[in-house]
Amino acid sequence: MSIAELNALLDKRHSCRAFLPDPVPQEQIAQIVTSASRVPSWCNSQPWQLIITSGDETDRFRDAMLNEAENGTPAPDLPFPTSYSGVYQDRRRTCGWALYDAVGVKRGNREESAQQMMQNFALFGAPHCAIISSPAELGPYGAMDCGGFVTAFALAAQALGVATIPQAALATYSPFLHQYFQIPDDRLILCAISFGYSDTDHPANSFRTERAALGDFVDWRG
Repeated sequence: MSIAELNALLDKRHSCRAFLPDPVPQEQIAQIVTSASRVPSWCNSQPWQLIITSGDETDRFRDAMLNEAENGTPAPDLPFPTSYSGVYQDRRRTCGWALYDAVGVKRGNREESAQQMMQNFALFGAPHCAIISSPAELGPYGAMDCGGFVTAFALAAQALGVATIPQAALATYSPFLHQYFQIPDDRLILCAISFGYSDTDHPANSFRTERAALGDFVDWRG
């Protein structure tokens, strides 16, 4: 693959927030996961473990996840950010307002923004969801290795025309996920990836986020 082809793939990838109900063939899901597993990891530990739902299993999980988000208590396995400040807050707000503008949520309308936020726990209508976990004993570096896996998963999926959205929101309710999927307590639940085919006509998929210029994050030395 040339750098131009890689850049084209990266440009096409986006966080999909509305999916069609059509399932992805299992052989294609296996191909995505196999490709993603080629990423590097510390000492080749390959710490990622996945639970992938399809069909009725996804629908049952979606209903249970929505109920937990409405009634449960947040308790992530990994500490969530304590705050966003400066440029990080700016980028977060820009992304949020772009989504709200696309779907017609008016600024200051807390009820509508809350309803849109809850779409996270409905998996944005995706027919599949992958839950990503890592051994607790590997700590932040196991989580970092899994971050590389999540990126590769999203790119491999895009190469096959499959849309994705990595979601930290579901990991907010890690105790529920441990119990629901019988994930051992010695594994950290990091995130989910909802995936399927994009509903390209949905307004939630009509905007794209921007990326910072090189000079904003590279300090050249020598």
